[in-house]
Amino acid sequence: MHVFLIILAIVAGLGIAGYFSARAKAYALAGESLKRLNSRPAHHASFVAMAAIVPAVLLMAVWMVVSPLVIGAQIRSDFPESVQEQPAAAQSLTYNTVISVAYGLRQLPEDARARVDEDAGALRAVLAANGIPLAASPRPFVLSSAERFNALSAASRAAMAVAALAMALISLGLAYRAVRPSFHARNRVEQAVLAALVLASTIAILTTVGIVLSMLTESLRFFSQVPPADFFFGTVWDPRFAAAGESGATGQFGLIPLLAGTLYISIVAMAVAVPIGLYAAIYMSEYAGPKLRAIAKPLLEVLAGIPTIVYGFFALVTVGPLLRDISAELNGLFTGSYRNFIEAQSVLTAGVVMGIMLIPFVSSLSDDIINAVPDSLRKGSLGLGATQSETIKRVVLPAALPGVVGALLLTASRAIGETMIVVLAAGVAAQLQFSPLEPMTTVTVKIVNQLTGDLEFNTPQTLVAFALGLTLFVITLCLNVYALYIVRKYREQYA
Repeated sequence: MHVFLIILAIVAGLGIAGYFSARAKAYALAGESLKRLNSRPAHHASFVAMAAIVPAVLLMAVWMVVSPLVIGAQIRSDFPESVQEQPAAAQSLTYNTVISVAYGLRQLPEDARARVDEDAGALRAVLAANGIPLAASPRPFVLSSAERFNALSAASRAAMAVAALAMALISLGLAYRAVRPSFHARNRVEQAVLAALVLASTIAILTTVGIVLSMLTESLRFFSQVPPADFFFGTVWDPRFAAAGESGATGQFGLIPLLAGTLYISIVAMAVAVPIGLYAAIYMSEYAGPKLRAIAKPLLEVLAGIPTIVYGFFALVTVGPLLRDISAELNGLFTGSYRNFIEAQSVLTAGVVMGIMLIPFVSSLSDDIINAVPDSLRKGSLGLGATQSETIKRVVLPAALPGVVGALLLTASRAIGETMIVVLAAGVAAQLQFSPLEPMTTVTVKIVNQLTGDLEFNTPQTLVAFALGLTLFVITLCLNVYALYIVRKYREQYA
């Protein structure tokens, strides 16, 4: 990595030198009037700098991706036939051992490296003495493979350095020669910037596609072992783990309890966050003065910066016991019995605390949207004799409704994806019930539970996490599509 940074620093230096050289040449060609140039000197300088840096950096990036693959294939081909006949997993384990030994040899001092020979036990002892322990003594061929890996890696780094510097110098020379009064440097720079923007958008799209495909692939593996009907319509979540020597799917993987808990807690949270956040946004945008707004809005947005684990502790230590004590007092007031009828961990506790966390999402976004409504609408309503409250209700809010719907959608997505608050405030009990005073759990909590621990990746108990993630993705997508329909409908009405 340090070689890459050194080469990158040299290439950046060449780019900076090319920038100032091309800028000076452009001014020299322009003479007393810049009108002789088709593009400004800054455009010529930027073109030369980009030509020196971008091709070399792209070459290094491709080299760092391809080189380990080529070196790995070469090392694997040199393994003994007894190793090459083993399964792919065993060969990968051997290759990882070779890499561990190779990295260990790089860290050994010269005197210790000289004592390493073909004796696998001596190699393991020397590596362990220098803080590089191995689980077992490496096989004899591992040392030679590790030394070959280091030699190939060093040769690859040297070749990358030469190729990158040569690419930078050649590109710099060609770009510098292209600087002349008739050269359209501005068009070239704008095309390069456009290509970077398209690349960024493509990476974002491909990342989304990759996430979906990875979840879909693993979900299909899960559904090959568990019937989809049992998953989507099952009412019991009990993913028992297979005993030693037992194969096949065990337990019950019913989605309904998890989905009910997710929606139930999200609805309670939205019932808390939406009225408070929306009323706060209306007050700050329509009633509060500049001084009060400058103080109140940052204080309200501080809630968005608190980690969710802190909200979880707040729910577990304060809100849950408080609601439990209040329920006991009310029960004693009306029935004479001070038995509490609400658990410290419940849907209500998680929903209230999550709603408090979501208040700044609603208030801040809605405030910006309401402020974006043109003042001409307010003044026209007030000029026709409407009061301020009537103007807000009949004019401002309908005009801001599409944006407010988008803010609420963002808040709902945040509520559906929350995990830590649910774990600490609502528990992990996957049960199907309708009382908000009892504990429940969500899809995200069970995704974490199923992927936590030392488990095989091909068991239904692990693969079910991908099916849960894919289900959550589809639900969020449907919410987005429906919200987009609502936004377009009201945007046409109040345009």
